Amino acid sequence: MKSVVITGVSSGIGRATAIHLAENGFHVFGSVRKAEDAESLSKRLGDTFTPLLFDVTDTAAVQVGAAIVRERLRDSTLAGLVNNAGIAVSGPFSHLPVDEYRKQLEINLVGPLIVTQAFLPLLGTERRRHGEPGRIINMSSLAGRIGIPFLGPYTVSKHGMEGFSESLRRELLFYGIDVITLGPGQIATPIWDKGEEMDITPYAGLEIAPAMQRSRDHFIAEGKRGLPAERMAEIIFEVLTERSPKARYAIIPDRLRNWTLPLLLPTRLVDRLIARQYGIRRS
Repeated sequence: MKSVVITGVSSGIGRATAIHLAENGFHVFGSVRKAEDAESLSKRLGDTFTPLLFDVTDTAAVQVGAAIVRERLRDSTLAGLVNNAGIAVSGPFSHLPVDEYRKQLEINLVGPLIVTQAFLPLLGTERRRHGEPGRIINMSSLAGRIGIPFLGPYTVSKHGMEGFSESLRRELLFYGIDVITLGPGQIATPIWDKGEEMDITPYAGLEIAPAMQRSRDHFIAEGKRGLPAERMAEIIFEVLTERSPKARYAIIPDRLRNWTLPLLLPTRLVDRLIARQYGIRRS
């Protein structure tokens, strides 16, 4: 039985992926921050699921998790690592404390660096391991390629993930370990509830307030139209098992409007179109 590590399995894409992979022949090691978050998965999946208790930003705890996986694998190779755990911080840069950016980057970018470095030996940089080299799947976003107003921290973190993935993929050619980036648009998961959670009251009376309200309404609407987490789980299974996966997958609802045109049109024109959508105008 092949084994895979998935970070952030308490809800959303992580949980759906843990279930789908476990029900399709994988042993899943899933990270959670609280023991109670793993209880329902343990009950449902039984011996095909092993919880790992760590926060992705806690290097020591991640190393403990890697040691647990190492003991279970013995001399076998870890088939996959899915860097899924993440949060979304929203707000206008001009009024957002830099510490909010720092928090976002620690969880969405530094965390995956810590986790990846801890599990690389098990994926195949240790030459003594038996089996094909593993694959790393990094969860990026539409925001990893296209800047989104009032989602600056999230956008910055996902642009960083894109760069990390591309650089690492080329470094790991030496070992045959592949790195695949998934760049979904809206997903119907708790992280896309950021529209509901966006507190616009601090900006009441400011010139940016109407644009903030429109952006909040937009995030809520887009989240409700998002792909189900179960579909993302199926895609992750396909990427882990198909013979020659692509380096990057853009999984975007309304692909022409949200992906193709923004990449093809002149940047200044895209600026104007996005500004119109969000009601951003010079006063």
